[in-house]
Amino acid sequence: PWQRAQAMAKTDLERIGLFSEAGYTTIGDPYASINSKPFNESASKGKQFVTISTKPKTADTVGYFGKTFDRIMEGEALTDPIKIRRRHRMEETKKNLGKAWVPNSGEKKPSGTGSHYGTLSGPIEAFSTTCKPMEAGRSPGKNFLTTPGKKGTGFGYTGITIGSLPKYASEPYDGAKELKKEEEKKSKSLQKGAPFKLNLHPMDHFDGNPFHADKPVPPYKDLDVSKSKPKPFKPSSPSKRDGGCKAGTFDHYPTHSVDPYGIPKTGGTTAAKTETKKGPTFKPMPGPKSTPVRSTMEQSIYKKMNSTNFTSVTPSS
Repeated sequence: PWQRAQAMAKTDLERIGLFSEAGYTTIGDPYASINSKPFNESASKGKQFVTISTKPKTADTVGYFGKTFDRIMEGEALTDPIKIRRRHRMEETKKNLGKAWVPNSGEKKPSGTGSHYGTLSGPIEAFSTTCKPMEAGRSPGKNFLTTPGKKGTGFGYTGITIGSLPKYASEPYDGAKELKKEEEKKSKSLQKGAPFKLNLHPMDHFDGNPFHADKPVPPYKDLDVSKSKPKPFKPSSPSKRDGGCKAGTFDHYPTHSVDPYGIPKTGGTTAAKTETKKGPTFKPMPGPKSTPVRSTMEQSIYKKMNSTNFTSVTPSS
């Protein structure tokens, strides 16, 4: 039985996608709490690295590498930058050929609103305050006079308007209809045959009025009641349901094979003969298996802080 179970067991490559599963080295070890040991055990044991603090600066040579205090500008003459700047300005003024350039007087301010004092163009005639000569005025004259209107309302009276009274002209009541009928009779008398219809005339896909027809309606025919009425359609009986015995199928239920139930033996001469003739059973190669992979966040944390640099890692603000 154990040989058969070992043959049916899956390999490590099929189970977890690795060639061989790693062994467990910590089985049965006692549990050690994290708080039992200090965080940085080496900081409290042995000698520590201690340095001397920097010395403060003084006026003497204490804190410097040299034994004597050397001056930077020892033996140098005193220089006055203001005196050097004045001497340079005097040398530059000697290079001038004439007197210094002086600008002319500033602009003149106007003495009031509309004044041309201080301008380059002088007085402008359009802005002068002198009065222009005006033409003599003309009287508008008298209004246009007409004869006054006649008194009275004018309703029902003739001869009051400007024109003459229009003459009466008789007209039949339905004169327009009578003229239209006469014109239709003349046009029908001039027609010869039915109206011409062109087959190439564009038509819609569907008629606007489905009950309209170009041909005249045939005369009404009385229905013959003496004819026998057709028999109503009667469908066949419904199909039979499958009750576990194939009763509703077209063919009969197939007979069951008479092969005895049993498991073929693996050993023996028959199995060896079948393997030599047909060969072993074909088993396809299994596909790639998924392996245990760390998440992106866990991998980033492990790269930044691990067992080699956990003492020097500082949390980012």
